[in-house]
Amino acid sequence: MQKARIKLASIDISKINDTCKYIQDIAEKTGVEIRGPIHLPTKKLKITTRKSPCGDGTATWDRYEMRIHKRLIDLGIDERALRMVMRVPIPEGLNIEIEMIDS
Repeated sequence: MQKARIKLASIDISKINDTCKYIQDIAEKTGVEIRGPIHLPTKKLKITTRKSPCGDGTATWDRYEMRIHKRLIDLGIDERALRMVMRVPIPEGLNIEIEMIDS
């Protein structure tokens, strides 16, 4: 049986959760099998910079961090459900990958 694997990634957790909920509602309406959303490890991108632009003065540092949240959803393939998933409104800043896999 084939499945559609949907990978979601964003720096805004609320956008991911809203889209996951939307996909879950589609799965309930069409009656297809769904596994997920599975939480994947959050990637943390860290940058440390010196506050003083010239290098003189005390050694004080600014620390910046960006977190990339990820979710994974496996969806049973049904033509009607897949068409509805393709029409899901995607907010700006949300990255979605859909691939077909054999299970």
